[in-house]
Amino acid sequence: MSGWEELEMLLDSPSSLTVTSNVRGTVKDKPNFKVDEDVSALKKAIEGIGTTEKTLIEVLTQRSNAQRQLIAKAYEKQNGRKLVDDLEGDTHGDFEDLLVALVTPTAVYDCQEVIKAIKGAGTTECTLTEIFASRSNKQIKALSEAYLAETGKALIHDLKSEVSGEYGKALLILAEGKREESTNVDAAKAKADAKALYEAGEKKWGTDEDKFIDILCHRSVPQLRQTLVEYKNISKKTLQESIESEMSGNIEALLVAVVKCVKTVPLYMAETLFKSMKGAGTTESTLTRIIVSRSEVDLMDIRAQYKKVFGFTLYSQLESEVSGSYGDALKHLCGQDE
Repeated sequence: MSGWEELEMLLDSPSSLTVTSNVRGTVKDKPNFKVDEDVSALKKAIEGIGTTEKTLIEVLTQRSNAQRQLIAKAYEKQNGRKLVDDLEGDTHGDFEDLLVALVTPTAVYDCQEVIKAIKGAGTTECTLTEIFASRSNKQIKALSEAYLAETGKALIHDLKSEVSGEYGKALLILAEGKREESTNVDAAKAKADAKALYEAGEKKWGTDEDKFIDILCHRSVPQLRQTLVEYKNISKKTLQESIESEMSGNIEALLVAVVKCVKTVPLYMAETLFKSMKGAGTTESTLTRIIVSRSEVDLMDIRAQYKKVFGFTLYSQLESEVSGSYGDALKHLCGQDE
C-alpha cells in the first residue's frame, strides 16, 4: 500500500492546509529565552575575527521565528544595523540564504520566494506550484499582504503577467486564498463532483481542464477528500492517475500537487525534498525553502513520511547530501528521529 492509497483513512486525519497551531514542527519557542544574551552572542560571532558559524547556527536554528524577530529588533536597536544586513555581509552562498530565511518573518519569506520565482528571465513554475498548492488561505493572505508591502503592487496583478493558459488560471484562483473552509462534508455534492470530473476527463475525448480547476481549486479539504474517495468508486483509477494520464506540463504538475496536498501536505513535501536531493547535484533553494517554511508547521510529519516512503531518515539523507555550515544548520532544523 503506497502512501497515496490510504484514501479512506484520510477522511478524519488533520490537514496542514487547515491546521494553524505548531504541534508538529521541529522548532518551538525556546524556554527561558533571553533576547539580550542572544543579541550579544550574535554580535560577537559576527564581529569576531572570522565569523563563528557555530554560534549563528545554535542561536538562529534553536529559536522560533517569533523569537528571531525579537532578536532582530533588539540587534538593530543596539547596533544601529540590521541583523539581516550583517548576516548577508558576513556569510555567503547557501548558508547565507538559509540564515536570511530564518530571520525573515514567515509570510515575508514566502513572498520573497514568490518574487524570486517570477522575477528575471522565465518564471520558476515549480516554486509557485509548491507554494500555492500547499499553503492555507490564511498563509496566502499573509503572503499577499507582504507582497503588497514589499513591491507596492498586488500579487494577483503581477502573477497575471507571468503565468498563462490553464496553469495561469488555476494558479490565480489558488493565489486568491479563497478555498472553501467549511468542515462539513456534503456527500451528495462529492458524488456529483466526482462524476463531473470523470466525465470531464477519462470519459471524454480531450479533457475539460476547467472543470478540474474549478473543483480542485475551490472546494474545501474535507470535501475534496470525500470526492477523491467517490472518484475511485466510479473510476478504476485514482483522481491523481487520471490527471496524470489526461494532462501534461505545468497544469498537470499543479493539479497533482493540489490533490497530494489535499490528502497530506507532509507526504507531498517529503517527496519534493527527496527529488531535490536525487540525482546529480542538490537543489539547495528547495531544501532551504521547505525545511525553513515547514519547521514550525509539520516538519515532524514530513520526517515520518520520508522514513516511511523512502526507508531512511531525512536527517541521514541531509548528512550525505549537504555539508559545511549549511548542512549543519539544516540538520539542526530537521532534528534526528527519536
